Amino acid sequence: MNKLVLILRHLWLDSADCHRLIPDNMAQRLTQRVAASEARHSGEVRLCVEASLPLSFLWRLGSGTSLRTLTRYRAVNWFSRLGVWDTESNNGVLIYLLLAERQIEFVADRGLRTKVDQLQWQEIVNRLGARLRMGAFEDGLTQALEEVSALLVTHFPVEAGSANPDELHNGVIRV
Repeated sequence: MNKLVLILRHLWLDSADCHRLIPDNMAQRLTQRVAASEARHSGEVRLCVEASLPLSFLWRLGSGTSLRTLTRYRAVNWFSRLGVWDTESNNGVLIYLLLAERQIEFVADRGLRTKVDQLQWQEIVNRLGARLRMGAFEDGLTQALEEVSALLVTHFPVEAGSANPDELHNGVIRV
């Protein structure tokens, strides 16, 4: 693809597009679902929907760096910025959507990454992608959140009588 066309596509989209696809009432319901999920396990889950990559990322294209690699790097960047890596049990998960490229990335911290193989993550991504292509953003994100929660409940259940602090904000990031 022409680099100029790609850059223009990314310049065209902004946070208003994220708010249009995930309006405030939907973001609130998703936030509540994250909180309910986290009551069942000791993990932390964050949802981040970004309209487009910053130009500083896009300039890296072409010199052996693919768009897929940049998207993954950006998701890892958000994982770090949101502190998902900084949980007590190293079991945070970021669900990242890049609207301009219609790409999905899941970033799991090392505590969970060692327990769940890449094929399981890819299957969740595929199901989420199918729902998003149908325009079912809330249903798709809810299903993905439920599947991630099931993995966290399996590997990091809340022990009876133990404290389960909410280490990170549950709100949906829309940028």
